[in-house]
Amino acid sequence: MNNLSLVKDLIRQFYPFAKQRFGFKKPVRLFLKQDSCNAENPLGKTAHYDPQNSSITLYTMGRHPKDILRSFSHELVHHRQNCEGCFDKIQGDMGEGYFLRNEELRKLEEDAYLHGNLCLREWEDRKKEK
Repeated sequence: MNNLSLVKDLIRQFYPFAKQRFGFKKPVRLFLKQDSCNAENPLGKTAHYDPQNSSITLYTMGRHPKDILRSFSHELVHHRQNCEGCFDKIQGDMGEGYFLRNEELRKLEEDAYLHGNLCLREWEDRKKEK
């Protein structure tokens, strides 16, 4: 099984667990992106969430499958936040470097880092127990 097939399989296994954990009903669209220029950039993109289209893009080239899953889990928290209307309330800068300038978005990021990582860790530990 190649790396991309493995990632797809792990995503299929993880998604129902995360969906139930985060409690969103609206499905998310997922795009897996192979971008060689981004993969060569040590500070390149890992993933992003588009609240307008309820979509997640994961950059997969050159990454460990578990790291891709971690990004997926993080972005699923943003999807939950979007389903709850959190992005509707955001004002101010949402562009590059928003984390440094927008306190509301910073709080959403903190939530995504915490709960995304914890969700993946629990799923992984439960999977290993079986």
